[in-house]
Amino acid sequence: MSRIGRLPVEIPSGVEVKVEGRTITVKGPKGELSYTVPEPIEFTVEEGRITFTRPNDRPKVRALHGTARAITNNMVIGVTQGFKKELEVRGVGYRAQKKGNTLVLQVGFSHPVEIEIPKESGVEFSLEGNRIILTGIDKHLVGHYAALIRKVRPPEPYKGKGIRYVGEYVRQKAGKAAATGA
Repeated sequence: MSRIGRLPVEIPSGVEVKVEGRTITVKGPKGELSYTVPEPIEFTVEEGRITFTRPNDRPKVRALHGTARAITNNMVIGVTQGFKKELEVRGVGYRAQKKGNTLVLQVGFSHPVEIEIPKESGVEFSLEGNRIILTGIDKHLVGHYAALIRKVRPPEPYKGKGIRYVGEYVRQKAGKAAATGA
């Protein structure tokens, strides 16, 4: 059995779980999310917990078993606590601005880069100095938009300029002068 897949998902108070066919809908104080469980995986909702089982030990089925449980657990956490990713903009003259639901980044290009985060996605962002804070109930979407923002200008290894996750370590390389021994 999968170590992740065999763990039950606890349903906290204030969270409502509905099952229609193979679709699990989780509704909580922050919103509502749904997920369709892939075909070979079976699940049961009883006594305040959701348990997942698999019919065989084929590699693909084993992977789906743990994935289905993890996604369902993330939905429960999302509708109760939510998810948050923080990015940091580092570099001289690098800055971020908010215009409605569009993030405008000035990160060393000849033009500002605009990233629109649709309201329908449920992901919201705010700025605190040089930090971009993304919040939402869907872990996948929060991570997706954080990765899109970071991809505009990833941190470079010589001066460390760019957009990085808060707490991300970027290993510094020695410059050209150190390499030649001068």
